[in-house]
Amino acid sequence: MASQVDLLKVREYGNVEFLARQMVEGFITGLHKSPFHGFSVEFAEHRLYNTGESTRYIDWKVFAKSERLFVKRFEEETNLRCHLLLDTSSTMYYPEPGYGKITFSILASACIAYLLQRQKDAVSLTTFAEGIDIQTQTKSTPSHVHKIFQQLNTLLQQPPPLRKTSAAEVIHQLAEKINKRSLVVIFSDMFENVSDVDHLFSALQHLRHNLHEVLIFHVTDKKTEEDFAFDERPYEFIDLETGDKVKVQPNQVRDSYQTAIKNFYHELKLRCGQYRIDFIEADIAKGFDQILTSYLVKRTKMK
Repeated sequence: MASQVDLLKVREYGNVEFLARQMVEGFITGLHKSPFHGFSVEFAEHRLYNTGESTRYIDWKVFAKSERLFVKRFEEETNLRCHLLLDTSSTMYYPEPGYGKITFSILASACIAYLLQRQKDAVSLTTFAEGIDIQTQTKSTPSHVHKIFQQLNTLLQQPPPLRKTSAAEVIHQLAEKINKRSLVVIFSDMFENVSDVDHLFSALQHLRHNLHEVLIFHVTDKKTEEDFAFDERPYEFIDLETGDKVKVQPNQVRDSYQTAIKNFYHELKLRCGQYRIDFIEADIAKGFDQILTSYLVKRTKMK
């Protein structure tokens, strides 16, 4: 399982592209040895043969190994366009910049970008907080994907900002800009306005209304952000977006906090289910296999 070890490697090597390749190749090797070997991570090169079509492009070498008929697939047949949206607001740097939600999300984005390149699909990267910071073109060329890795590397080295997120506004903007059916993958803790989430849901509905498929990775440090599992001693909690501070004993606020956050998460899941949006709880302590498996499931459904 890739988690803390890989995040430590990031700080040691500082090369997102190298680590993404390592993690994806290791994941694929494990996938082929697992009960889930039916997932194809090579579907940019092959697809199942359909009865009645020409046998001209059947790959007989694959048939000899698998006893299943696959047709060689060409680049022009793969037309998935994937837009990676990465929240870079202050709360994403929790619990600490070198080992937190932002580092996890950067590596996860890099892994998906590498998979997309491997499958000859087009990818773009958008980073945002109060507005859009970076927005690349949507291409499948190796040089383009390499530039995305460079941007992710740069982002990894930046100090924590002090700014809020306006995810809803950004998503509304992108829903209008993306002009053909695409896969939109969002990495965010969704902490925009816990008490008023209708604006966020309206933005997500906008994406679906425009016929985009949406995959949300709700990135959290579950131990502290959901379970509120702090030792029983005085803490000074700091609002990462405003800098406001409050001193409190965890047991004084745990019950009310857990109630509020569980209600928020429940509403998120419920609305995403209503809009047919894939909502994945991405706990940073659980590693990257959860991300890659969820992406492949979604990608397979879109074939």
